[in-house]
Amino acid sequence: MDIVRILCAIFLPPLGVFLQVGLGWDFWINIVLTFFGYIPGIVHAIWVIAKK
Repeated sequence: MDIVRILCAIFLPPLGVFLQVGLGWDFWINIVLTFFGYIPGIVHAIWVIAKK
């Protein structure tokens, strides 16, 4: 299942984070990071998925 989350994180970072943690703080932080730049959103999403 982590492979699916990582693929989602690459194409749509908030979706990968949502699948991992739901509507928590990490999801909203990822929304902001993705808004400011696509690459920071990807990095944060992969970090959240790998951390848990």
